[in-house]
Amino acid sequence: MTAFQQSSTTQRESGQEHRAATFKITQLIWLLLGLLEGLLGLRFIFKLIAVNAANPFAVLLYKVTDFFVAPFASLAKPPAAGGMVLEISTLLAMIVYFLIGWALERIVYVLFYRPRGSMSVRQTTVTENVPQQPAISASQTTVTERTNSTTTDPHLP
Repeated sequence: MTAFQQSSTTQRESGQEHRAATFKITQLIWLLLGLLEGLLGLRFIFKLIAVNAANPFAVLLYKVTDFFVAPFASLAKPPAAGGMVLEISTLLAMIVYFLIGWALERIVYVLFYRPRGSMSVRQTTVTENVPQQPAISASQTTVTERTNSTTTDPHLP
């Protein structure tokens, strides 16, 4: 007689898809915030070292970041010397946008994150005994299913 055994295990955790979506949204917020902070940082450096304002890249950078710096432009007059400008308004914009991005990420996390819940594990084992020579008797098949459900502590990793 030849023995054949097949085993499969299925694991399902409640809320796993929801946590994955929340993670992706928070990562997208950090990505966009990082891009904005990087652009504003480049603007600050370009103004500080007096980059040629007629350069196409500098023109593009200033046009894109003007929208984000405009609310802070009139807060303080930037000190300038020899074409170099210390744009305090850009530094303020970077700080404010960082705080807004961080608060938005925390709000998304608090509102939509679901802690780990119960986990169900289903294991199916199929055992089949097949005779080696053709015979009149049929093969013997045994199916065993076992389902475990465990609850994990949400405070443990």
